[in-house]
Amino acid sequence: MEQKLKNLVKRNWIFVFMVVALQLKSMVLLSMLRTPNSSSINLGGIYFGTPVLWAHIAIIVLICSPIFFFKEKGRIRAALIIDVIVTITFIADIWYYRANGTFLSYRHLIHIEIFNPVGKNLFNPRLVDLAFFVDLIILCLNLLLVKVKDSKGEVKLSFRILKAISVFLIGSLIVGLGHYFVDIRQMLDGKNLFRISWAPFQTFSDMSPLGYHGYDFAFYRDKNKTLTLNETKEIENWFNENKEDLEDNKYKGMLQGKNVIALQVESLENFVINQKVYGQEITPNLNKLLSKSLYFNNIYEQNNSGTSSDADVLVNTSIFPIRVGTTVFSYPWANFNTLQNLLNARGYETISTHAELPGSWNWAEMHKSFGANKILDIGVYNQDEIIGLGLSDESYLKQISEKLKNEKGPFYAFMTTLTSHGPFDMPEDKKYLKLPKELDENMLGSYFQAVRYTDEAIGKFLEELDKNNQLDNTVVMIYGDHCGVHKFYEKEIENSPLEGDWWKDNHKKIPYIIYSKDLQPEVISKAGGQSDFLPTISYLLGIDRSDFENTSMGRILVNTNRDAAILNDGTIMGTPKDEKETNHLKETFNIADSVISKNYIGNKK
Repeated sequence: MEQKLKNLVKRNWIFVFMVVALQLKSMVLLSMLRTPNSSSINLGGIYFGTPVLWAHIAIIVLICSPIFFFKEKGRIRAALIIDVIVTITFIADIWYYRANGTFLSYRHLIHIEIFNPVGKNLFNPRLVDLAFFVDLIILCLNLLLVKVKDSKGEVKLSFRILKAISVFLIGSLIVGLGHYFVDIRQMLDGKNLFRISWAPFQTFSDMSPLGYHGYDFAFYRDKNKTLTLNETKEIENWFNENKEDLEDNKYKGMLQGKNVIALQVESLENFVINQKVYGQEITPNLNKLLSKSLYFNNIYEQNNSGTSSDADVLVNTSIFPIRVGTTVFSYPWANFNTLQNLLNARGYETISTHAELPGSWNWAEMHKSFGANKILDIGVYNQDEIIGLGLSDESYLKQISEKLKNEKGPFYAFMTTLTSHGPFDMPEDKKYLKLPKELDENMLGSYFQAVRYTDEAIGKFLEELDKNNQLDNTVVMIYGDHCGVHKFYEKEIENSPLEGDWWKDNHKKIPYIIYSKDLQPEVISKAGGQSDFLPTISYLLGIDRSDFENTSMGRILVNTNRDAAILNDGTIMGTPKDEKETNHLKETFNIADSVISKNYIGNKK
């Protein structure tokens, strides 16, 4: 028995070698991802979580199955070809990751316009990359130095073909079963195999590098769909029903020619505005702005599973995110009539910035599709103060103000904060509220401290703009990307040690503040959502509604007779005028899916 096993390994040594080598090569690649500049090997950080390792090995088995088509030396040549292809792919992956924080994808071939969206240098080799070539050297030496004689008793071609196909099918079956039991049935708690994560390195870790590329090809190959005539008509009818034939009012062009800043604040809920805790304002700077702002106090979050990234989409496109999956990962190339495009056409410089790597939530590719002239990622900022998930809001916004100082205008700058992200852990020296210990250590108190910190950072940011003599000619849109403490920590705060009930209910509301030095204060209570931001700010900037009403799913909140909005779960808030408006709102998600997945706006151009 032992001898038979030895003979089996001897006859198939090249296949065994390849499976082991490619698995080790994959682990080397994964071990680099979370090291500084992805330039070293950290064996302790290979996997994001416990991997479905047997499925990873099965993927390598099916990739190596063609080896069995050949005789002895032919197998080495076949193995060498496979290894060269894998090595080139892995080298390209790590170089692209070093630049963009994500990996090469089939989508970059079918939509080259979103490839390397920030225009970074992709030639960035490191000494550690030589590790990818060790197995290649061994194979080359075997091919050149080892004399292999084909045995006269070699099995027939038909049997070799049968063997190769059998190995391929066995590997495919194991991978398929892994997907079924792990992803569909979820029988292995906490494990993922073929699921896209918000963090590219987690997706890569869960799928394995080779599994990622296989899934990626299958995922994006089916994304280019075409609209039927009936679907086109349904979409056009929906947009026509969404229009309101109203005369222009005093708000039309009220802010025309001004610079525009969209400040998307992490986890900012409406319930903290104008509220105090133990006699202290939670958002003193935002409260102060209300004296020169249009304050929309009845705005509902409309994000789907893409959370913050969906806010990017809703605000800049006025189109609801797709229902299954996330828009930024599934359709980053989608065409929209964006706020960037509307303002580009009017001579604006359009800037998008996140204090993150371009591949985080794939934001840079999405903003490239939006039409942003400049995309600024974390690489252009000095990471001098890290709080929570990344660069502190205070440092980030201060550095942005320095960059905007050099913009002649008019410009549209879209930016997002990060520090007030859950779980709201703030350093002691950044806690500006004096709270009792039991509240300060509670999730609700932590949320108050995080929001108070970001409010302070926003106040300093506006002061810097004022020093730059830019605030007089700038309108600032400030809003929450989504709800925070009520959305993710409702159970943790239900028994918080704080009197009153103003903080208890999850109203699913975010604030929307449009600030300009020359505005008269006004509170507008129309029910709305992020989908209404593009039409509203466009109208205030003097853009004719005819320029966006055929491609916008929102309403002009300062010129509308409607008072209803749809939430992500289908709930309709406010008061629809009649059954027709209710039915119209209920069709929103189906229409949005078709607009995005079948590139309705792109096909209209």
